[in-house]
Amino acid sequence: MLSWGRHRNASILKNRRVVFNIKGNDYRLVVSVAYRFQAVYVKFIGTHKEYDAIDAETVEMED
Repeated sequence: MLSWGRHRNASILKNRRVVFNIKGNDYRLVVSVAYRFQAVYVKFIGTHKEYDAIDAETVEMED
C-alpha cells in the first residue's frame, strides 16, 4: 500500500495528484496515483519556477 506519511515534502491535490518537493524545494515532481494498482505516473518534473507556470491538477508530460 502506498503511504505518504514519511514524505513530509509532499502535498496531496485533487484529481489523485501528489506534488513532491525535491532537493530542498528546488524542484517539483507531480505524479498521478493509481491507488488500485499501487502505481504512480509522472505528470511533470521541473524547477520551482517552471512549476509556478503550470496547473498541477491537469498537467501532462510532453513527449
